Amino acid sequence: MRVVVQRVSEASITVDNKIITEINTGLVILLGIEVRDVKEDALWLARKIAQLRIFCDDKGKMNNSILDINGEVIVVSQFTLHAKTKKGNRPSYIRSADHHQASILYEQFKQDLSNMMSKEVYSGKFGADMKIKLINDGPVTIIIDTQDKE
Repeated sequence: MRVVVQRVSEASITVDNKIITEINTGLVILLGIEVRDVKEDALWLARKIAQLRIFCDDKGKMNNSILDINGEVIVVSQFTLHAKTKKGNRPSYIRSADHHQASILYEQFKQDLSNMMSKEVYSGKFGADMKIKLINDGPVTIIIDTQDKE
């Protein structure tokens, strides 16, 4: 699993010209699922993100996690994060999980993160054409890949 984690002051997702979810201070997580990913990857990644200290404390230092600030989260499925661009100009998505596997692990990740936060984790619409608006706070953008755990 590969994620792009963005610290935001606000964000929303629109599908078919209708806002389906919106948050204030928190995270927008773009989640790409690869064919070799398993449930343990979802749990490891959820724990890593829940504890990631990228929010400022009262001294302006990034010492607080999403848990510390009681922030909100939106997770968006993003198969293009596994694009292979080595040959030619058209990206290959051969490493991306198929719809069935990806939807199961996507839901698992959301549930794991929700359990750690003791609150709902919002999401886009899996497989839909979405429009995402966000104000990246900082900007702070972190990339994490479960294949690089060590």
